[in-house]
Amino acid sequence: MAVLSLFLAWRIKHKNEDAVWLWGMSVVCEIWFAFSWLLDQLPKLCPINRVTDLNVLKDKFETPTPNNPTGKSDLPGIDVYVSTADPEKEPPLVTANTILSILAADYPVEKLACYVSDDGGALLTFEAMAEAASFANIWVPFCRKHDIEPRNPESYFNLKRDPYKNKVKSDFVKDRRRVKREYDEFKVRINGLPESIRRRSDAYHAREEIKAMKLQRQNRDDEPVESVKIPKATWMADGTHWPGTWMNPSSEHSRGDHAGIIQVMLKPPSDEPLLGTAEDTKLIDLTDVDIRLPMLVYVSREKRPGYDHNKKAGAMNALVRASAIMSNGPFILNLDCDHYIYNSQALREGMCFMMDRGGDRLCYVQFPQRFEGIDPSDRYANHNTVFFDVNMRALDGVMGPFYVGTGCLFRRIALYGFDPPRAKEHHPGCCSCCFGRHKKHSSVTNTPEENRALRMGDSDDEEMNLSLFPKKFGNSTFLVDSIPVAEFQGRPLADHPSVKNGRPPGALTIPRELLDASTVAEAISVISCWYEDKTEWGQRIGWIYGSVTEDVVTGYRMHNRGWKSVYCVTKRDAFRGTAPINLTDRLHQVLRWATGSVEIFFSRNNALLASPKMKLLQRIAYLNVGIYPFTSIFLIVYCFLPALSLFSGQFIVQTLNVTFLSYLLTITVTLSILALLEIKWSGIELEEWWRNEQFWLIGGTSAHLAAVLQGLLKVIAGIEISFTLTSKSGGDDVDDEFADLYIVKWTSLMIPPITIMMVNLIAIAVGLSRTIYSVIPQWSRLVGGVFFSFWVLAHLYPFAKGLMGRRGRTPTIVFVWSGLIAITISLLWVAINPPAGTNQIGGSFQFP
Repeated sequence: MAVLSLFLAWRIKHKNEDAVWLWGMSVVCEIWFAFSWLLDQLPKLCPINRVTDLNVLKDKFETPTPNNPTGKSDLPGIDVYVSTADPEKEPPLVTANTILSILAADYPVEKLACYVSDDGGALLTFEAMAEAASFANIWVPFCRKHDIEPRNPESYFNLKRDPYKNKVKSDFVKDRRRVKREYDEFKVRINGLPESIRRRSDAYHAREEIKAMKLQRQNRDDEPVESVKIPKATWMADGTHWPGTWMNPSSEHSRGDHAGIIQVMLKPPSDEPLLGTAEDTKLIDLTDVDIRLPMLVYVSREKRPGYDHNKKAGAMNALVRASAIMSNGPFILNLDCDHYIYNSQALREGMCFMMDRGGDRLCYVQFPQRFEGIDPSDRYANHNTVFFDVNMRALDGVMGPFYVGTGCLFRRIALYGFDPPRAKEHHPGCCSCCFGRHKKHSSVTNTPEENRALRMGDSDDEEMNLSLFPKKFGNSTFLVDSIPVAEFQGRPLADHPSVKNGRPPGALTIPRELLDASTVAEAISVISCWYEDKTEWGQRIGWIYGSVTEDVVTGYRMHNRGWKSVYCVTKRDAFRGTAPINLTDRLHQVLRWATGSVEIFFSRNNALLASPKMKLLQRIAYLNVGIYPFTSIFLIVYCFLPALSLFSGQFIVQTLNVTFLSYLLTITVTLSILALLEIKWSGIELEEWWRNEQFWLIGGTSAHLAAVLQGLLKVIAGIEISFTLTSKSGGDDVDDEFADLYIVKWTSLMIPPITIMMVNLIAIAVGLSRTIYSVIPQWSRLVGGVFFSFWVLAHLYPFAKGLMGRRGRTPTIVFVWSGLIAITISLLWVAINPPAGTNQIGGSFQFP
C-alpha cells in the first residue's frame, strides 16, 4: 500500500509532456486499479482457519445422559433442498444421483428430509425421482453397511482408486457386484424414461381418440365422421393426465402455466431404528443394518400467466413454505441438482458450528464449491480456488463469507427475516424471533409454547404482534405456528451458564408428528402462485427477488441485520459438482455473475447503504462485489495502451528512468510476495493462482465489460440485452472426457479480447519496424511498449488457445470481425498521427 501510494504520487507529478494523453489515460487506470486492489485486499486482513470435532458433537447430542437416558439423537432436523428446472439441460440421472447421496448421508434418518423442486413441472423428473426412491432401498443400506464414500453411486462406481481398500467385511465384494448390477439397470430405466413416457402418452392418446370417434358415431348416426382432434396430453403410469407441463404444451399444462404438485415419494421414517432381517436379504444381507430412509418429497409450485414467478428465488421460497408445514427442520441445506454430498458427514460438520456456543447468531454455514470433470490444466480457472480458498476464508475472520448459491446450511429463522439474538446488547435475552424491544426472561426452563408467548407476544413493537404475521408470511396458520417451533429447535444446548438463548438437553428426542392429508393440502396451498401477494416474501423474507445473483443479495441482507456466517472447509470435500469447461459457456457464466453485481451496485443492496450492524471490512467486501465489473472499463483501456504506445512511438512515462523502473520492480516484488503468502496459508497451487490472474483479464475484457453495458442500458434506458450463441464447431470426439473444452461457439463476448490480441500483435510489428528504420532509434520506448504488450498477450494465452479448438479450427467470423476492427484502428491511428519524420507521397506513408 505504501509503495503504491508513493508510485501514484510520483506518476501524477511527472507528466510525459510528449504524450500527455497517454500519460493521463494510464494514470487514471492505475489509480482505479489501486483502488480496486485495495477493496480486494482489505477484507483479507483477518484470515482464519476453522476445524470441527465430530466426536464432541456425538458426545453432546447422541450419548446417554441424565436428560437423555437412551442416547437418542438430540440433533435438530435438516431439510435439504435440491433445485432443478429443465430435464433437458439438467439430466434426471444427475439429479437422481444427488438425491441418493442425500438420502444416504450420515445424519439421523428421522431428522432428515429431502425436497426436490422441479420448476419445469416435468413428468420426466417426477418419474426419475420415483425410480431413485425405489433404488434407494438398496443403495442406502449398502452405504451404511460398508461405510461407502462417496455416496453418489455414479461417482462411487467410477472411482479410479481401489474400491476394496480398507473394506473388512467378507461379503463386500459380492454386495458391491450385485449393487453395481442393480445400478446399471437403474441407469437404463432412467435413460429410457423419455421414450417410455412418449410411447405411453401416444398409446393413451390413440385410445382417447378412438373413444371420441365412437362417441361421435353414436351421436351422429349416419352422418360422415370427421377426425377428432383432442389435445395431446402427457400421461402418468396410472392412466391419468400429468398435472404439470406436457411434452406438447397446452393451456394449463405448459412451463409457465400448470398446477402445483406435491408428491411424498418416501414417507417420514419411524422414530426407532428398523433393522434388516433375514427376509430383507433378497440382494444383499442387511441383517442388523438400519433400512429406514429419510423423507423424500417432489415439489413443483403452481405457475400461471400474469404472475412474476421470480425464477430460482421464487422456487426456493415455495420450498421454504412447503417444508415448514411438512417437516419444519430448523436448518435448511440447499444444493444445485448437480452438486452432490461427497462427504457423508458434511451435515454434521456444519452442525458443529450451528450448535456451538454463540452458534445461535450464525445465519448460515457456507461450504466451498468443489468441481469434477475440469481439464487437468484448468484452462479457464473453473475451480475458482483463489475465490473459495483465499477470499472466502479471509472473510470468515470478519462477519463471514458470502452466500454463493449452493452448498449452504441455513438457519431457517434467519431466512424468515428476523434479527439475530442479542442484537441489542442491553437485552441479552433477545431471541432470533425478535424485531424490537423485549422484557428480560429466562429462556431455558420454559416450554416451546411458553417461549412463544414470551418472545412473540410481550413486545410493544407492532412488528412482534402475532396478528401481523399473516401480512408478512401469508395467511397460513400452519406456517405461522411453525415459526416459533423452528426457532426453539434451532437453539444450542443450554448445558453451560455461558450459553444464552439455549434449549434443554433432550428436547428434540420426541417423535415427529406424522403427515396427514390436511397437512399436505396446506402445503399445496402455500406453493400457489398467488400466496405471496401482499406479503414480504422475496422482499425481506426468504430468498430476495430482483437480481440475477439472488444468492449474494440474500446473504447480504442477513449480514446487514447483524447475523454472522461461517466458512466450513472440511478435510474431505463436503460437496462436489460440475462446472462448464467450454470457453463460451464459461464466459456466459461469468457474464451472469457480473450482471448480477452491476444490478446490486445500482440497487438498494449497494454496500454503501448498509446498516451500522455490518462491520467496515464486510461492507468493503460487499462493495467490491458491486464494483468489480466496472474495472473492465479501465482494464480494456490499459490493454490497448501498449499498442497505442507502439503506434505513436511514445510511452506512458517520458523515459524509462531508474525511478520508474525501481517503483515497477518494488511493486512487482511486493505483489509477488503477497501472492506467495496467500498461496502458503490457503494451500492453493501457484499454477491455480496464475490461472486466476489470466482469467481475470479474459473475463474483464469480455464478460465484465458486457455486464457493465448491459447494466447501464437497463438502468438508464430500460433496455435489456442478451448475448446468445450463434455458431458452433469442433468437438467431434465423443469418447474424450474433455471434448467440450475444444468446442468453439461464437459469441459477441469474444470480440474485445480478440481485438486486443490482434491490435497488440500489429502494434509490436509496427513499433519494431519504426524503431529499426528510424534515424535515431528509441529503443527504450520500444522495449517498454513491447514488454507491456507481451504482458497482455501472456494473460490472454488461454483464450487464444481456446479459440484454436482441437485442431486449430476457428469460425471465420471470429477473424473477420476482429481483423476488420484491428486493421481499422491501426490505419485510423496512422492516418491521424503519422510517425515523425515520414513523407506523405501520393496518399501513402513511407518510412525514410
